[in-house]
Amino acid sequence: MNLILENNPFHYELEKLCRLFYPEESICVLENRGIPEAPDTLTAYAGLQKTGGTLHMTARLLDGQTEHTAEADYIPNLYGDKNPERQLAELLYGLLVQQTGFTPQWGILTGVRPVKLLRNLIGQYGQEKALNVFQKAYHVSERKMELARLTMDNERQLLSREKPNGFSLYIGIPFCPSRCAYCSFVSTTVEKTIQLIPDYVACLCKEIQAAGRTARDLHLTLQSVYMGGGTPTTLTAAQMDRVLAAVQSSFDLSECLEFTVEAGRPDTITEEKLQGLIRRGITRISINPQTMQDRVLQAIGRRHTVQQVFDAFQMAREAGFRDINMDLIAGLPLDTPAGFADTVDKVCALEPESITVHTLSLKRSSRIFQEKVKPASGADVAKMLDYAGTKLIGGGWHPYYLYRQTRILGGMENVGFAKPGAESFYNAAIMDESQTVLACGAGAGTKVCDPSGSGRLVRVYNFKYPHEYISRYREVLERKAKVKQIYEQFLFS
Repeated sequence: MNLILENNPFHYELEKLCRLFYPEESICVLENRGIPEAPDTLTAYAGLQKTGGTLHMTARLLDGQTEHTAEADYIPNLYGDKNPERQLAELLYGLLVQQTGFTPQWGILTGVRPVKLLRNLIGQYGQEKALNVFQKAYHVSERKMELARLTMDNERQLLSREKPNGFSLYIGIPFCPSRCAYCSFVSTTVEKTIQLIPDYVACLCKEIQAAGRTARDLHLTLQSVYMGGGTPTTLTAAQMDRVLAAVQSSFDLSECLEFTVEAGRPDTITEEKLQGLIRRGITRISINPQTMQDRVLQAIGRRHTVQQVFDAFQMAREAGFRDINMDLIAGLPLDTPAGFADTVDKVCALEPESITVHTLSLKRSSRIFQEKVKPASGADVAKMLDYAGTKLIGGGWHPYYLYRQTRILGGMENVGFAKPGAESFYNAAIMDESQTVLACGAGAGTKVCDPSGSGRLVRVYNFKYPHEYISRYREVLERKAKVKQIYEQFLFS
């Protein structure tokens, strides 16, 4: 697919808009080229022309010999627009809906954080008018608008617990027992790189210690810790204990609201590891089946069964865990609305404190995308999410954080649901980008937020791959040292 832009810089937004309708297409963006008379590929055009004092907007969609056009004059400050981007996107959106017969439930919204947009609109207009703008200007469906409103209300209570000098800590363990078909994260199977794990753990502990010194120097207060990956429980019990000991010795945890460890793959969970987590004061774990259908598990490359999910959950309860999250994914290959509903029912019957419902995102480096494995349709994904939302809210789990991804099936969303009091502070804070996150490990990205609340944010990334992280470890520490400089620049600028 070609996207031709004329006299406008809205490359990012308009390309993502096209991708909502054509998630598997490669989109070639061309600027100021003009439209070929009979393009041999689907071509979208978005242009601006100034005539006198009027700015005219034109959107076109050409498919072989067929052409559809939409035109309008730009209306300054309509719904608070500061430039023509939203109105031009709206014109192109109408043509894409007409061409495909598909109406995204989130309308023209392509951003990761629709709830944050809604909150900003409420701050600008008040709630009643903001909800109207959210629905009319951005073409958001009634159902998704209500989901955003509910999520915002619950998220607000969590974010009110943020301290002015608060921060969160992320620890990355980029190893898994096998790579799932949908995965594009920097994670490495143990079979290939088991020999790297001891050195990786040693370097990670040193980076954690360096991050602790930075936090102390800046007088920051640790409010949450999240160990993710990959699959942290791929480590042995002893290796994991070493990492957790480094956290405890490097940071003051007296005001830490939660400490989460992803025990994502049931086949990596043992009684010894769970008891080790309990001894180190871990308050929350995540056991992530993704599906409770054995044939779907096999299709995505998971090396465990549904029964092992039940066994791991029971083992965690017996070990003493009273705050367990479970992740699900809607839209996996071979799954159906009926199969997903059965998955949701089985997970709800276990009564975990929180359930996160993801929609499959077609990441370019994943096996599903590269091998053109057919996932569920956008229509089926909508049915899956509708069922999950109704079941969970009716069962006492409420939505408290929400985000979207590029190439997400049906243009849908990922939502965290939790029982009252079991919401993850870390998840809400990371989505809002209102709190500094010190991140350690390969592929981890530190986010330094301006403590004044201006919204300014600076990211500092580690090297992606474990071997690179280990071999260039001195540079990792040098990057960590920059965090203090960035934070101090915010304070005195």
